[in-house]
Order: sequence, then C-alpha cells, then structure tokens
Amino acid sequence: MRVAYFDCFSGISGDMALGALVHAGADLTTISETIGRLPVDEFATEAEEVEVHGISAVRIHIRSRPGGGVIRTYASIRSLLDEAEMPEEPRRTAQRMYHRLAAASARVHGKDMELVTFHEFGDLDCLVEIVGCALGLSMLGIERVFASPIPTGLGMMRTEHGVMPIPSPVVLELLQGAPTYSRGIPVELVTATGAAIISAVSEGYGDMPLMLADKVGYGAGHLRLDFPNVLRVVVGVEQRAGTRAEPPPSGANLMVEVTIDGDDPAVPERLLDDLIAAGAHDAWATEAVGPRGQPRIAVSALVPSERSEGLSRLLRRVPGAGPVRITPVMLEGERP
Repeated sequence: MRVAYFDCFSGISGDMALGALVHAGADLTTISETIGRLPVDEFATEAEEVEVHGISAVRIHIRSRPGGGVIRTYASIRSLLDEAEMPEEPRRTAQRMYHRLAAASARVHGKDMELVTFHEFGDLDCLVEIVGCALGLSMLGIERVFASPIPTGLGMMRTEHGVMPIPSPVVLELLQGAPTYSRGIPVELVTATGAAIISAVSEGYGDMPLMLADKVGYGAGHLRLDFPNVLRVVVGVEQRAGTRAEPPPSGANLMVEVTIDGDDPAVPERLLDDLIAAGAHDAWATEAVGPRGQPRIAVSALVPSERSEGLSRLLRRVPGAGPVRITPVMLEGERP
C-alpha cells in the first residue's frame, strides 16, 4: 500500500501542499486542465523551481483576473464538484477537504454550514489548491496519509474580520485532535486551507511510519523565514516493523468504525447501502457527540478480513470522516 508522510516542520498552506506533490511527481498541467474544465474564472498556474536555504523545492503561483470571480457558498462548491469531470476518488477527497473547511468556518462565525463562503481564503486559489491536492494524491497512487506535529506560529494578524490571533480560530477548529506547537515564530505558519487539507486526509500525527520511500517532494511557501519554509512529503510503500505480520485468516471478522461530522441522516443511509454492497456482513449508524457538543454520526460495519481494506478506503473518502478504526471481533459460537 502506498503511503505519504507530510513533514510540516515549517507549517502548511494549500500552495505548499500542492507544490510538494508536484515536486514528488504529480503533473501540474493535467491538474490545471482538469480544474479548468470546471465553470470557474480563467486562471493560470506555474510551478517555479526555487532553492530555499539550500533545498530544491517547487513554489506554486496561481494567477487569475483581478477583481473577478463569483463568491460561492459551500452548497454551490459541493454541487460544482458533484458535476465535475474528474475521477471519483479525488472528487471525494476534495469534497472531504471542503466539508471540513466549511464546518470549521460555520462553527467559528456562527453560520449555517451551507451558506459559508470561501472568499476570505481566496475563492479561486482555495479551489485550485484543494482540488489540486486531491488530484495530486490520486496521481501518486497514495492510499494512506500521515503527518508530523504541526507548528502554527503565534501572535496577531490582520484579516477581513479585523485583528485575529495566530493560529486563526478556523485553523484551531480544523486542527482539533492534531498535535500542534507555536515554534516561537510570530507569523502565521498554517493557513485554513492547509489545515483543511491535512486534517481531511491524515490518519494520524507523529513520527514517520515505517516505509520504503521512493519519492520526496518539497513545496515552498511565500514567506521568507530564518529556516527553510518548505513542506516535505515523503511517498513510498508501507512496511511493517520486524517480521511481517500475518494478516487475519480468511473468513475472520473485523469491526470497522468511523465517526462523521454533522447530523445529516442522508449521509449514513447512503453509506450503509454502499458498505453492504461492498461486502459487509452488517452495517449500522448511531448518533454521537464530539468535543464541545458537536453532533456526529458513528458508522460501524462487520466485515470479513479480506474485505477490510476496501471498506476502510470507502469510509476514509466520506466528507467529514475521522480516522478509521479496525478491531478484530469474535462472533457468538466461534472458537478462539
């Protein structure tokens, strides 16, 4: 299984994430052509090869018509992606990233999630970065993503809402559950788009997982700092520690579980049907409550071991889904 590890030692933004994936081998031309088929204003992307403190990296530039653009709501963005001419896997990944960004913004600003707009993040830039990263992950064949702890910076910054603390309230919402630290730098090291991207795809944060790396990419930020302002992505094949662990025997049963942000009953209904169609023995959903009383839905499925990877991927692609948990189970009447 191919995995990616995002080493966020100097933070993360949407353009840095896209630059790292392009430097690792994703084709920016194909990415731009795919996004260009969407009903959006004309734009151009450029991958500039730069050297940052002795490290070769790619810096992404996104150029569009000044003053142009339609301010879109989350509902309109979701509809736009639903109808986009693009592969299903990156479509779902982009939907998940946008869902997290919209949900965090709605909580911070006290808005209906469907009416959240993205102009404060740069409407078109945000679209190119989010959809571009989703396409880049798919191009590189990445199935699982992990990340390092994330430095956020500290201090205050000016926004369209006035002076705000660093990290911004939206970033802080997005990074709940992720290990963060300030790094002692009085600048914004994590943007809301960057936080949405990494929190939507990362299964965990910490040290690099055991892997055979075959690609490394560096995405350069636009700030000039006293240390390399780059995001590193390491791509390779997942390995197991020591001797390779034996997979569960064929016919063994596993419990696969995930929690989903929100309380829309239509989401688990469709998902339960998909799980059964994909080979689950049984599947069910229950209401749950997250930190600070946030509504969530817990989805569980009883699956045969040989189907667990495919069903886990299905759950990870759901917008608003958290980490997938897999637990061996023994049914009544089975012998240990």
